[in-house]
Amino acid sequence: MDSNADISSQTSTSHEDLGDRKSRKLTTQNVENGNLFEPPPQITQHSAPTRPDPNAFPDGGFQAWLCIAGGFCTVFSSFGWVNCIGVFQDYYHFNQLSSYSPSDVAWILATESFMLFFFGLVSGKATDNYGPRWPLLFGSVLHVFGLMMVSISKEYYQIFLAQSVASGIGTSFLFYPALAAAGTWFKRHRALAFGIMVSGSSLGGVVLPIMVQHLIKDVGFGWAMRIAAFLILGLLIFGNVAIKSRLPPVRKPFTLKEYFVPFGEIPFLLLAIGSFFVYIGAFLPFNFIIQAEQAGIPNDLPNYLIPIINAANIFGRILPAHLGDVYGVFNVCIVFTLFSGFISLALWLPAASTAPIIVFAVLYGFASGLTLAIIPALVASISDVHKLGLRVGTLYAFSSFGALFGSPIAGAIVTAQNGGYSGLKIFCGVALITVSASSTTSPYVD
Repeated sequence: MDSNADISSQTSTSHEDLGDRKSRKLTTQNVENGNLFEPPPQITQHSAPTRPDPNAFPDGGFQAWLCIAGGFCTVFSSFGWVNCIGVFQDYYHFNQLSSYSPSDVAWILATESFMLFFFGLVSGKATDNYGPRWPLLFGSVLHVFGLMMVSISKEYYQIFLAQSVASGIGTSFLFYPALAAAGTWFKRHRALAFGIMVSGSSLGGVVLPIMVQHLIKDVGFGWAMRIAAFLILGLLIFGNVAIKSRLPPVRKPFTLKEYFVPFGEIPFLLLAIGSFFVYIGAFLPFNFIIQAEQAGIPNDLPNYLIPIINAANIFGRILPAHLGDVYGVFNVCIVFTLFSGFISLALWLPAASTAPIIVFAVLYGFASGLTLAIIPALVASISDVHKLGLRVGTLYAFSSFGALFGSPIAGAIVTAQNGGYSGLKIFCGVALITVSASSTTSPYVD
């Protein structure tokens, strides 16, 4: 019995010695390799990808500015195209749609502008949930497809469906994802970045109307639209590659309530009211400055007044935007919007010759450029960056009714004055001054 116990004791001791030798061997190997018993959970923790900090804005870098460059091309192709659609008013009235009244033709163009802004509700939410890639791809296909269909359209309903609906919705799915993606890269220089990107709409408003008018004369309407569509397709290919969000999308279930929640915040509500009046009044000079023909200026000059406004708009969207980063986006917006309203009353209202009309076109283009470009930065300054797409889209959708009804109201004023434009000019100036009053209180009210 004792011998058996001794054997058992020796066996147990030998197992313990063997275990100690293995443990010391593993310890020696780990020390030599520089690993002091790192547990597997720590290895998994270090190997897992970390999510970007939403508050760590790089405010620069290659990818950030590449996103702005892609956004510039995308805005040129979407908002820039909408800025040039006024050239189709006379063409449709005297060609494909000669049997329709100018008012009927105008609804095609007004509806396209409305679609750009209103469908921000959908494209903004889609961007927040899925990122900018799929909304941009969808918008690119729909916008180019719509323009191609316009090139072969003959009837009113065909042009309306192709240009107002298909192309209009497509521009909305291009504009808002670019804004939302850019907002994730910049904070301190956000107004400048947005100003550079949105200036693409002004350049589009200079290049595209002149290009389309000359192409219609040289190759006909059909090929003019196809060439414009191919140009836009090339720009959108670059935009789809270059635009990326710094933050991964945060998917949330769709609820109708979330579109109304921002309006419960007083700063957002006041900003939305101000933006509504912006889109009632700010586009009236773009649409009605053609009345300069009645002031006795050369017959070929009115065709270049809209490009002049848009050319000045480019500098107005970029240069003053930097002031917003320094002195505050709301403060700068108030100053430039007031200036736009005052020159509408003090310069455009009494203008009766070539010189004051051209001076007004340049000054108004410069001042209104800041007002129209800085709105996304205003929203971003009072919003969570993860909800930026939805909130920008919601605000623009609310403002879209100003774009839809502003020009018909102005046209009714002109009709009531038997073709006079003084009432329209006063309406424009008062609407812009109202914007300033609403924006003044927005950032300071909780």
